[in-house]
Amino acid sequence: MNENELSKIVFDCALKVHQSLGSGLLESAYEECLFYELKKTGLVVEKQKALPLIYEEVKLDIGYRLDIIVENKLILEIKSVDALNDIHFAQLLTYLKLTNCKLGLLINFNVVLIKNGIRRVVNNL
Repeated sequence: MNENELSKIVFDCALKVHQSLGSGLLESAYEECLFYELKKTGLVVEKQKALPLIYEEVKLDIGYRLDIIVENKLILEIKSVDALNDIHFAQLLTYLKLTNCKLGLLINFNVVLIKNGIRRVVNNL
């Protein structure tokens, strides 16, 4: 399954979570519920996966964590904020570069319609 097919499944799961919970909760609540919904699909899904930073020959375990990664291809960065800003996009793009993944979804659950809270971020390797 490619990244675009995975992103469609993620969108459907995020929609289900958002319709059930609405907006205004903590990021961690949405992350747990989205993780649960994605696991039900049978996909390989990991949450809070450690992401070391490698600088030259040095591997630094400095606490970076991916919110959710699907099939080791698609990174999900979960937010519950008033508005997404440039630093959120930069964070996800950095994660994509560190993992050599092509696509990430920045998902802000603090919106009226979830389709307005999901942004694609592409790593042009």
